[in-house]
Amino acid sequence: MRYSTKGILATVKYIVLTVVGTVVLAFGTAVFILPMNIISGGLSGIAVILDRLLPFEFISIDLIVFVLTWLLFLIGLFALGKSFAAKTLLSALIYPAAVSLFLRLGDPEVLGGFFNLSGYGRSDLTLILSASVGGALVGLGCALTFMGGGSTGGVDVLAFLICRFFPRLRSSVVIFLIDAITVVAGMLVIKDLILSLVGILSAFVSALTVDKVFVGGRAAFVAYVVTERYDELNKYVIEQLSRTTTALDVTGGYSRKKMKMLMVSFSISQYAQLLNIINEHDPQAFVVVHRAHEINGEGWRK
Repeated sequence: MRYSTKGILATVKYIVLTVVGTVVLAFGTAVFILPMNIISGGLSGIAVILDRLLPFEFISIDLIVFVLTWLLFLIGLFALGKSFAAKTLLSALIYPAAVSLFLRLGDPEVLGGFFNLSGYGRSDLTLILSASVGGALVGLGCALTFMGGGSTGGVDVLAFLICRFFPRLRSSVVIFLIDAITVVAGMLVIKDLILSLVGILSAFVSALTVDKVFVGGRAAFVAYVVTERYDELNKYVIEQLSRTTTALDVTGGYSRKKMKMLMVSFSISQYAQLLNIINEHDPQAFVVVHRAHEINGEGWRK
């Protein structure tokens, strides 16, 4: 069997980013989230709730994480197929072991108690810092895994499974609802409003980090401009923005008028400048702007 260079590099990228992302995710969860009983949604939040509810002392929180991880992996394997399971297998192998290992860093005798956050007590400052740093690391770990083409699994499995039965629902909305239900359930179980609010803060920081690292770091937009002054706008976009355009022939659905539509990709710093150009040279133009998840090619990333 022949392996292309691009295929090998893509596989190496997937493995490296998934491993690094999963380790960072596990570190943020085990060192900052779990020891402080912060319920920020996701698998770790469910683990904290179960740890409070289960009366058996021999069941540790890392054992709960292990069982939940593999239970959700098996559900994904049988319900969502081998393709989905293959994307989550590497994380499923690494995450529980890494969480168990990093939890040991909280021992006062390990590294001189450097990571023993509980030693500082449950002050408001300790909780806020733990939630913020932990949320940022969790978001960074997820973003790195996504960039490698992998998946962290977890409650994503439940979200995709629900979307299969209710196709009108978006997975992002379902994941948000699962996290929200987890946080509310945590409020009822832990009965600590401050701790619950800190969990919401951690979830917000995590989502913001994913957005900035995985999407927002590119900060790119695409504008579709339907105009009768195609040549004029095209000239000024090239000269003033140093961006090229793609021209498409379009027909008005109501007017049946033949016009041109310019597609322009641009950075966030050029947003206002592009709108000023359009407003100055064709204020009647119809403009739609989308945030681009990723742009590759000349003038952007290879």
